[in-house]
Amino acid sequence: MELSILTLCYLVGSVTFIIGLKMLSNPSSARNGNLLAAAGMTIAIIGTIFLYEEDGKKLGNYPWIFGGILIGGIIGTLAAKKVKMTAMPEMVSMFNGMGGACAALISAVEFDHIYQANKTLDFGNMADFIPAGHYLTIIAGAIIGSVSFAGSMIAWGKLSGKIKDMSFSGQHIVNLLVLLLVLVAGVFTYQYNVGFSHILFYTTVALALLYGVFFVMPIGGADMPVVISLLNSFTGVAAACGGFLYNNKVMLTGGILVGAAGTLLTILMCKAMNRSLKNVLIGSFGGSTASGGGAKKDQGAYKEITLSDTAVIMSYAHKVMIVPGYGLAVAQAQHACHELEKLLESKGVEVKYAIHPVAGRMPGHMNVLLAEADVSYDKLLEMEQANDEFATTDVVLVLGANDVVNPAAKTDTASPIYGMPILDVELAKNVIVNKRSMKPGYAGIENDLFFQPKTSMLFGDAKKVLQDLIGEIKNI
Repeated sequence: MELSILTLCYLVGSVTFIIGLKMLSNPSSARNGNLLAAAGMTIAIIGTIFLYEEDGKKLGNYPWIFGGILIGGIIGTLAAKKVKMTAMPEMVSMFNGMGGACAALISAVEFDHIYQANKTLDFGNMADFIPAGHYLTIIAGAIIGSVSFAGSMIAWGKLSGKIKDMSFSGQHIVNLLVLLLVLVAGVFTYQYNVGFSHILFYTTVALALLYGVFFVMPIGGADMPVVISLLNSFTGVAAACGGFLYNNKVMLTGGILVGAAGTLLTILMCKAMNRSLKNVLIGSFGGSTASGGGAKKDQGAYKEITLSDTAVIMSYAHKVMIVPGYGLAVAQAQHACHELEKLLESKGVEVKYAIHPVAGRMPGHMNVLLAEADVSYDKLLEMEQANDEFATTDVVLVLGANDVVNPAAKTDTASPIYGMPILDVELAKNVIVNKRSMKPGYAGIENDLFFQPKTSMLFGDAKKVLQDLIGEIKNI
């Protein structure tokens, strides 16, 4: 009976994961979808703690289990409540890395159980005591989880500004050599003497951690959202391996869903940049090598615009399109942006938002940012929709976006972003760009848009500029 109840708990958990993931596809239902999946996970966890049996014994160790849950729950809750929207990408990276670490530890514990049971049998290899399929699941979980953990921690450091992009000549060859060593060490662990196999296993894990560091180190800039989604898929696959090891259906289902969703998102992000995953990983677009892409061009002079002129142009426009970028998140200006939107609409101006798929530092960063300010989802246009409307737009207000509106992606074959689909803001009648300075964006290249005749620069912190602009419009 207990087994059937536990199976039912796992079934409920799996179904809530699937339904919750589906609900996450729409901002209006995303919150409830998250809560539903969390409820299903809670049921699965409680069921495992109290109903799971192995060889007629239950888990026990309840103080340790609930102590760990309590500590982790407190840390996670406080971290989530205190995090700023600008720090959301690095928090996602850190939490994803913790998932990879857990999956790797599960594999390490399972391997250690087998090793401890057979370590005195020095005459045999690990292959004599563990089926090949079972070992493959263990080593895959350990390697993929370790890569995900180390890579996510580097991504966290890069996004938070604690770690700089690093690349050197021949780095990709070194990466491949380290990956080859990981695979060779994994094979030798299985084929080698039991008494020495545990040393080889942890050598494999150490090399996988090293590969995770080398894997992410040269990648930066606009490629970071792709890296985050890819590492997320790694964590899902590693978690699925843990589900296989313990025949845990809900863990298997969750891992497969995360792995599949992360993989699909990675493909979509690459498509949004018109690049292959191989090009993202090898090209290091946005990293330290990107800044030297092409000779510096003589762009001519840019022109500035005053707040009062901006207020007049926007107040008497029929349609205004706002293009948010990472600068909006840095300034925490999403609420001021929504206030500007409502003020313009009260004057009869149609206001919409143009969202580029890779704007920000993680997938969906701008959507999350604007949702926090209660911006209606119906006003958020995806790139294809927005590009169809720019030609009929009177004013485009670019707030902290840079590379995703750079026309060089369409015209300059020497540019490192050439071929990346962008928001065609230059088709609008007027383009106003808010930036702190003329400093290049995260990809390290100059933006041709800033020097076009239709474009005017409005310098300053996005939040203060928007607040002052609101004041000016109210006086009109």
